[in-house]
Amino acid sequence: MKSLSSRTVRTALVAVAAGALVLTGCSENKGKTSGTDSKKDQEEASVQSKAVVYEDAAASTGPAKEVAGAKSGGTVTVYQEAGLSHLDPGQIYVSDAGQVANLLFRGLTNFQEDGKGNVSVVGDLATDSGTSSEGGKTWKFTLKDGVKDQNGNVITSADIRHSVERLYAKFIFDGPTYLQTWLSGADYRKALPDGGYGSKHLPASVLDTPDDKTVIFHFDTARPDLPQTLAMPGYTIVPEKTDTKEKYDKAPVSTGPYKISEYKLGKSLKLVKNTNWDPKTDSVRHQYVDGYDFSFGITESTQTKRLIADQGVSKSAIQLTGSVDATQIQDVVSDAATNKRTIKGYQPYVMVLAFNLDRVKNKAVRDAVTYAVNSKSLIAGEGGAYGGDVAPNLFAPTLPGYEAKYDPYGRLTNPSGNIAEAKKLLADVPAAEKKLVFAYANTEQGQRRKVAIEDALTKVGIDVVAKEVDGASYYEQIGKLDNPYDIYISGWGQDWPSPGTVVTPVYDGDQVADGAPNYSHIDDPKVQELIKKALTQEPTEAAATWKEAHHYILEKINPSAPLWYTKQLQLYGSNIGGARYSTESSYIDVNNLFLKS
Repeated sequence: MKSLSSRTVRTALVAVAAGALVLTGCSENKGKTSGTDSKKDQEEASVQSKAVVYEDAAASTGPAKEVAGAKSGGTVTVYQEAGLSHLDPGQIYVSDAGQVANLLFRGLTNFQEDGKGNVSVVGDLATDSGTSSEGGKTWKFTLKDGVKDQNGNVITSADIRHSVERLYAKFIFDGPTYLQTWLSGADYRKALPDGGYGSKHLPASVLDTPDDKTVIFHFDTARPDLPQTLAMPGYTIVPEKTDTKEKYDKAPVSTGPYKISEYKLGKSLKLVKNTNWDPKTDSVRHQYVDGYDFSFGITESTQTKRLIADQGVSKSAIQLTGSVDATQIQDVVSDAATNKRTIKGYQPYVMVLAFNLDRVKNKAVRDAVTYAVNSKSLIAGEGGAYGGDVAPNLFAPTLPGYEAKYDPYGRLTNPSGNIAEAKKLLADVPAAEKKLVFAYANTEQGQRRKVAIEDALTKVGIDVVAKEVDGASYYEQIGKLDNPYDIYISGWGQDWPSPGTVVTPVYDGDQVADGAPNYSHIDDPKVQELIKKALTQEPTEAAATWKEAHHYILEKINPSAPLWYTKQLQLYGSNIGGARYSTESSYIDVNNLFLKS
């Protein structure tokens, strides 16, 4: 959600954990009908759960399996509305930058998809998905031979250590924090204030690199999800020799199949082949095309028009994280030839209207807004049934523990809003508390959302003061603790299918910090107690605790009004080959693309 095309939601590119997978339409797209039957879509999203396998060295050895009919050469044009907020791996926690990261950066592990809904964790820079011991408290990784950065420097364990330690630096504020907090606790920055740039490093009892090829993580409790965590774009590698600290965000060094040849912030990005990338070391990525030309500032309506027309460079173009413009969906799905050039699927994101609890302190106001918001109108702006479903709660249908009938605010019964109930709650509320500053992104999608929110809240007597925010820095702005806004739309998709990757990042009081995804600033002792309890339990026991936490958060505190669950519908040009829906990213799979001619 940063260079935030319509539905690019702040997330760590949805990963998968043992025992669960996500999303419908996860096989190669054949123009399926996702979007026409919400109940069926949700059922498929919840039942298509397959165990994720942690793969061995054989599965982690490249080259990646060839894509049928793939050819080499040519340049893929990429249409995107807003620019990228970050390219520093440590700052990437958003889908658009995560998509680009797949082309540029490599981590210790990665996700591998087979196009049939099966996802596994493989070694990327590492020889396999990792070896655990001491009941999961210790994880060992061995680096592959022959892995170099774009400058020809060999990647060693020192680069892995550096990439982890730099996450402790103050200038890294917008990425995931799982690994750091697991290693050093909630106040992890205190453990390494200079981010490893000085003489101090993490002790070997925490992060050990006994030789150039070996990396060992030591935790105080079992961390069975570590291989998935390390596969997140935010944990890909920054070579120590070329780290330029804050400046790295604008000119990062590649370890993947492509490298940056030109970057004009907010305008364009050109990628060319990284000649130091060795396909024999990579079991996931390909290097079929010569490069990628990203054009920013292309609205979704313009993207859609160009791709429907399918002329010139648009024949070789894709939408990165944008979606088919809502007003043109029928033009796409009603034409058989155009519909064949789409990917569709159920995303893992829950869109909410977050309340800044530092400013909106009256729960009666929060409840009134929750009753008043018009999910039906908002979803219409997303493309109707193809764009999303009404969200009755804060867990998505793709998440283990999802309760389809849990609807404490009657969102399913009154998808257009319960005006009477909202007015009743606001009857005795002072006028000053009914004036709310609403932040919205200055994108086409943001404008539509603004209209829907203003219309719904005005009907119940709330004075909405709308404030426009730059789309590229939207999440950065609402992520500031001292922001001047009362309410703002945000979205979250699980980092892997566990309720803990929703409750902990978004509703954990320890995550109240600049750049953290706790946008409501919720910090409640009961929630903290339940989080701590769930994290020490086995999955079956933990499920009940996460459920209790979910109900308590939504009913007793209400930090965010649930709005809608998102679906994906993207379009690509007729010369694009290898296009399929990625269950890991919930967008077009950029790893397999080629040009047909």
